[in-house]
Amino acid sequence: MNSKFEMMCVIVNHGHGSKVVNMAKKYGVVGGKIMHGTGTANSRILDYLGLSDIRKEVVLMFAFPEVAAAALEGLSKELKLEKPNHGIAFSVPVMQIIGSAKLKLAESNTQIEGEDTMYQMIMVIVDKGRAEDVIDAATAAGSKGGTIINARGAGVHETSKVFAMEIEPEKEIVMILSEQETVEAIVNSIREKLNIDAPGKGIISIQPVTRTYGLYK
Repeated sequence: MNSKFEMMCVIVNHGHGSKVVNMAKKYGVVGGKIMHGTGTANSRILDYLGLSDIRKEVVLMFAFPEVAAAALEGLSKELKLEKPNHGIAFSVPVMQIIGSAKLKLAESNTQIEGEDTMYQMIMVIVDKGRAEDVIDAATAAGSKGGTIINARGAGVHETSKVFAMEIEPEKEIVMILSEQETVEAIVNSIREKLNIDAPGKGIISIQPVTRTYGLYK
């Protein structure tokens, strides 16, 4: 699979999101979106994701693949992601971006040929209050933890857009990075516990991960 862009996701402690965006500018990344989240890893597996049950900021940024590669490498060094509890960063391929004029000003000459990666991102959208159930189901199937994002809009009739998907108010997003061999078991566990296949119970998406930093086994 050839991707024209990459979405970079950097998860850091609360208050560090703006610092990440400013750092990324040095590598040619234009802007970013900061969302509030909560880390869910318990003490036994804390070192894997560098997350604990504290407030996090999730920074989403888009760039051409070559820019994303340089930016993530630089951010990893500056944020010291090689050390536990300093945060995690990863990128996923994106075929098209709509609504970002600055990224349309130039054509990327680089196409990254898809390859089998060690990790995949599982994203689950559920009603508010069910995110912990998602984490419980995922953990029972071997997940090492995840991040919960409150996707509620600013007004009761408004929606948020995350990963180019319309999110209705009173929803929660759970992001889980998983090694490929455990993805199927985790997804099946979540489907069963939350009855995802029934109408209105939630949405699960799985995306390949291009690069990862800050993950510990």
